Amino acid sequence: MAQTTATTVSRNVIFLVIVAALGYFVDIYDLLIFSIVRVESLLAIGVKAADVKAVGITIINWQMFGLLIGGLLWGIIGDKLGRIRVLFGSILLYSVANFINGHVTSVDQYIIVRFIAGIGLAGELGAGITLVAETMKTEKRGYGTMIVSVIGLFGAAAANLVAKDFDWQWAYYVGGILGILLLFLRIGTYESGLYKGVEGREEVSKGNFFMLFTNFKRFKKYLYCILVGAANWFVVGILVTLSPEFGKALGAKAPLSAGDGIFYTYLGIAAGGLAAGLLSQFTRSRRLTVFIFLIISAISVVFYLNASNITPTQFMWLCLFMGFGVGYWPIFVTIPAEQFGTNIRATVTTTVPNFVRASLIPINAAFAMFSADYGMVKSGYIMMAILTVIALFSLSQLKETFHTDLNYLEE
Repeated sequence: MAQTTATTVSRNVIFLVIVAALGYFVDIYDLLIFSIVRVESLLAIGVKAADVKAVGITIINWQMFGLLIGGLLWGIIGDKLGRIRVLFGSILLYSVANFINGHVTSVDQYIIVRFIAGIGLAGELGAGITLVAETMKTEKRGYGTMIVSVIGLFGAAAANLVAKDFDWQWAYYVGGILGILLLFLRIGTYESGLYKGVEGREEVSKGNFFMLFTNFKRFKKYLYCILVGAANWFVVGILVTLSPEFGKALGAKAPLSAGDGIFYTYLGIAAGGLAAGLLSQFTRSRRLTVFIFLIISAISVVFYLNASNITPTQFMWLCLFMGFGVGYWPIFVTIPAEQFGTNIRATVTTTVPNFVRASLIPINAAFAMFSADYGMVKSGYIMMAILTVIALFSLSQLKETFHTDLNYLEE
């Protein structure tokens, strides 16, 4: 009987990891689809070619703002009402938004829909990682979050392949269809045992976002968790998304494709995520793993920004290299889950990656300011240097969490 129970629990955990991984797959697909169809879709709704870059940045900023708002919303819901409710509610919202997105005919409509989609997208990763981290054994949970992230990152490859074979409207429709299919698959998922242990305890403050600001030590830890990942999103959100513009600045022999760049970057991220996850388990250290990958990432960006007369083939290999460097993402999203107690864990784990994504807004502004004076290439060097130094310092201030028992509360 005991063996049967253990087997059932093991199967439940495996199913949970698979469903969380597929959820992140759809999340990444929908998160990046605009970057891939940006030029085609904006030209189709009447935006002038000269305005595509500026309008695109505006829309992506609104999507990131939606992620910021959604991160707060879904994180609090995850701690107050349960992780499972977030998984269902968030995917329903961004699936519907994608169906609507295929019908937009103006920039204003595009902005509104991507903002709503951003709110929906914000809940997926944090809730999935929280569930997996709280369900798996301490020494094994790194494998679980690694699988979720690595499989999920292939959503970028899927988005690029779909965008090549379908027009931009159907690229959005496919994202919506995938979300609805996943919604049905999630019917068999179950709630975290650690959350159930505090669910009915009224004396425990759950999902109280302001708890992160009432204690300075806790606030600093939260801030450092966010800043560790800022350099990661700069690579994807600026260096790769704006690769057509970077190609011109580098004297590219042929136009560089942002869609292809994202495709190869996320293949690199998937490979890097696998390597980072295994390295973390081997060294039994989250901090050492992230440190190594931050250095690799900085080196890869130097190679990219120094690639004069870059060819599409060189661009492909550099995107793989840069992607591998930022492949510490699975470890990055695991660290917040291990740094905070059960009563605000979903809030933290959901808001941290979304605040990192939303950091693209000030990063865009800073990059635009620097590029006006120094050009795109030099500005890329400046921004990557600043963000890497900030990430390394923040990492040095966080404690090692590999062996942390997650069964505790924040007071």
